[in-house]
Amino acid sequence: MQKVSVKKLDERAVLPTYGSDAAAGADLYALCDGEIAIEAGQTVLVRTGLAMEIPEGYAGLIYARSGLASKRGLAPANKVGVIDADYRGEVMVALHNHSAVTQTVADGERIAQLVIAPFLRADFTQADELSGTARGAGGFGSTGK
Repeated sequence: MQKVSVKKLDERAVLPTYGSDAAAGADLYALCDGEIAIEAGQTVLVRTGLAMEIPEGYAGLIYARSGLASKRGLAPANKVGVIDADYRGEVMVALHNHSAVTQTVADGERIAQLVIAPFLRADFTQADELSGTARGAGGFGSTGK
């Protein structure tokens, strides 16, 4: 298990927690005064009150919580938020309301999940030719149903 240093920027903030021993994502909790109303089609930045020290070579990826997204239509506006290893500011979740009605988020509610994942930094090099594959340049839907 990799240690990740987390700083509470507000004493009310809740550290991320895993819902089960096999969970890939740790729940992030809303930090707000009262409730936040998010109208249909609106995006609101929701505070967590936390800053993190993501290890070098890793990124913090903020994903939707499946229940919140499927039952209430609330999911990160950018689909997947990225926390870079050199970012030390507050972790915020841009929650978008995809439903047709106003939704509310309460203080301490689980609003997203954080997955810490390794990544490869690429050295992009221009090439005149690329290696061939069976798929080739086939795009959307080219591999069948």
